[in-house]
Order: sequence, then structure tokens, then C-alpha cells
Amino acid sequence: MSTARAERLVNLVLALLSTRQYLTAERIRGIVPGYGDAASDEAYFRMFERDKTELRELGIPLETGRNSAFDAIEGYRIARRDYELGEIDLAPDEAAAVALASRLWDSPELTGQAQGALVKLRAAGLEVDDQAPTVVEPRVRAEPAFGPLLAAVQSGQAVRFEYRRSGSPERIMRTLEPWGVVSWRARWYVVGHDRDRGATRCFRLSRVTGQVRPVGKPGEVRRPEGVNLLKLVTATGGSEPAPVTTARVWVADGRAAGVRRRGTVVGRATIDGDEGDLVEIGLLYPESAADWISAQGPDVVVLEPDVLAKSVQDRLEAVVARQVSAL
Repeated sequence: MSTARAERLVNLVLALLSTRQYLTAERIRGIVPGYGDAASDEAYFRMFERDKTELRELGIPLETGRNSAFDAIEGYRIARRDYELGEIDLAPDEAAAVALASRLWDSPELTGQAQGALVKLRAAGLEVDDQAPTVVEPRVRAEPAFGPLLAAVQSGQAVRFEYRRSGSPERIMRTLEPWGVVSWRARWYVVGHDRDRGATRCFRLSRVTGQVRPVGKPGEVRRPEGVNLLKLVTATGGSEPAPVTTARVWVADGRAAGVRRRGTVVGRATIDGDEGDLVEIGLLYPESAADWISAQGPDVVVLEPDVLAKSVQDRLEAVVARQVSAL
């Protein structure tokens, strides 16, 4: 946001807070600095519409109404009772917990919201030190599908995506009316109405491949009253079998020592002219291993099972796609 626009928004908020009456758009144009520079009436109204949308997205309660029954045009104001924060009292340990929580997110979507929450708390007079050193520095990592699915939930819009079923490399296109995104046992799930099955379904985000594409118009999807998303996830996720699966990977000579420590060397093999060891690793959740195996790049190649090989391939393709888009 430009400095001029930021100043204009601040001036608009101050003007709407300082009056009990509804101010018309024309009145606002005359008293709020920044609007008088508009080249035409049309340019002003476009600017004003953008600013109103910006204020609402920031959570500022912008009211519309008329001062009397004789007024033909609606005006705008901000009621102090809705705008001002109530008294917030955090103990030092609670403030520290809030600051630490804001540093956990390794996701752009929620990092911005966490930082916005800190700004609001500081504006209320609370001392929240998010730069204090910690003994550990954990991270809450979200899957690539997290952002698009969260946006779809917030906009009330259906989505389509490719999904890999448990224990199978096959990808199936699904159409979902998302109700919410929840975390359970260190995994992210999206819950909603599966249009293909005509029933409520939970999908693990780590199995969503490719892009999540919106379908239909925003506002068409509504979460049913009384639905407990976490309860739905625990009911379905708890029934998933979790046998130990043996994965066989090729590891280049002198590379990926961490992978070697997790398994047992059972032989030798040559891939694309490079020598390496065949390593067998026992995995409780093969898909969870895709993150740390894909981080090894070409030094580790998954030979079996196929579901793990596909998961690693998906992550490597996503990295390449991000690098290409950045060029």
C-alpha cells in the first residue's frame, strides 16, 4: 500500500469516527484530504469504493444509513462502540505465549494474520515481544494446498483438485464444497461436501496434488449449522490403518547420511551412471517421509512403494514450478 493511500485511509477513519451522523460520499470528498485530488467524479467514486473495501477487509465496522427519513442518499460512519477494543489484560507469560505463537507459522497466509494480531495488541497498549530468544524455534508448516483451500472456505466457493488415495499412486479429480480446514495429529485436513460422492468427506492436504481451482461463484457454499469439523476428521482419520511399510530407496555414495541412519543397506545399484546403496526403511506413515526425502534432491531416489515415490515427485515438481514462476 502506498503512503498516500495509507494516509487517506487514516484520514477517512478519523473523519467517520468523529461524527455521529452519516456522511455522504460527496461530503466525505470535501472534508477528507486525498480525495480532492481525484481527476473526475468517476475517479473519485472508484477510489472511494476501493477504500471502503479495504476498511472492511481490515475489520473496521463501516456502517451505512440515513440521518432521517427525508434523506435521499445513504451515508457512512464508524460507531466507536464497535471499533474500539475492549480492555485486554495479558499476564507476562500469556503475552510471551502470544508472541511465540505468532512465530510458529511457516505459511504466508497465516503469518500475515499473526503479525496483524500483534499490531492490534500493541495498539491496545500491550507489550508483546516477538523478537525474544527462545530455547526452541518450532514451525507449523502448512501444505501447498492450505492457502487456496482456506481462501475457498472464507469466500464460500467450491473447489476442484486431484487427490491421491491412501496407499495408491492413482490420482482422482474431486469436487468439494469446503466447510473448513483443521489440523489433527500434525496433519492438515479439509472437510466439506464431496459432490462426486454426494456425502461429507475429509481430505488430507498432503494428498492433494496439483493446483486447487475454484468452481462456481463465491458465497454459494455454506457450512451447515452444528457441524463439528474436528470430530468428523477424528472419526475418519482414526480408522485409517497404520501398518509399518518397508520403503526401498537408492542413496548416492557419500550423500544423505540422515537417510542412511534411518534404514539398512541391503545392496548396491547404479542409477543414471551414479553408484549408490540400496536402503530399506521401515515407515509407519510413508507419505510423511516424502518431506524429508524430497529435501535430499537427486541424492535419494524412491524405488518403492509407488505412493511414496509419487509423493516425492509431487514435491519436487512443486519446487520446480515455483522456481519457474519466479523467473
